[in-house]
Amino acid sequence: MRRIHLLLSVQSVVAILVSINRLGSWTLGYVLPNEFLRWVDFNNMLILPLISLVALYLLKKAIEYGSPEREGKMHIAWNLVFIIGLYLTAASYGDHEVTNYLHVRFCMNDASSDLCRIVIFNDDEFSHWVFFTGFVMVNAAVLFLQAIFPRKEELAKGDVSLLLLNSLFLGLGVLANLGFEEIGLDLYVVTLLALTSTYLLWKRGRQPMFIYYTSAYWFGLIGSLIAQGLRAV
Repeated sequence: MRRIHLLLSVQSVVAILVSINRLGSWTLGYVLPNEFLRWVDFNNMLILPLISLVALYLLKKAIEYGSPEREGKMHIAWNLVFIIGLYLTAASYGDHEVTNYLHVRFCMNDASSDLCRIVIFNDDEFSHWVFFTGFVMVNAAVLFLQAIFPRKEELAKGDVSLLLLNSLFLGLGVLANLGFEEIGLDLYVVTLLALTSTYLLWKRGRQPMFIYYTSAYWFGLIGSLIAQGLRAV
């Protein structure tokens, strides 16, 4: 559990850094004199996702252990889902961050030209579809790998508390994206993962990833609905 808590803490730190990166004015400067990207785009595309995805891979490895299920058909299948999800997530960041920069810099007042129409479509739609597909695949793979490799020892109260604490940071990230902006496909993605983790928690019992994801997604989902309701008042 120590390794799992450490890797989930890395995700919590990344969630904080993502917020600082997006909201801080210091990241609006250009990476190079040719102004190909701002630091906010560069960090979001390469630095922060790389840390998060490496931690997710190490988390997957921490869940898996030697058993008759190892290298079985379901284990291999969910590993393939995880790998494909990683690729799609990385591809979405590469598409989104570049086109978002171009959209903000050159196309905010010009949505009619062919070039800006393509940039805006990649920024606002296509990159989102690819990202959410990859996001669901990666996180579903972690959940179902936990089902294939359940923890045999009972979780201590301290372990549950640390899982819930780290889940708050993921939940706050969901709230930041759903609660204060126009809701789109992300609502259905979060709802799907919330229901999946809840189902696994109900069927398979108190496993670390079931507790973490159930707490995070329901906190983020309920908080977002409340925030959206307050905005509408």
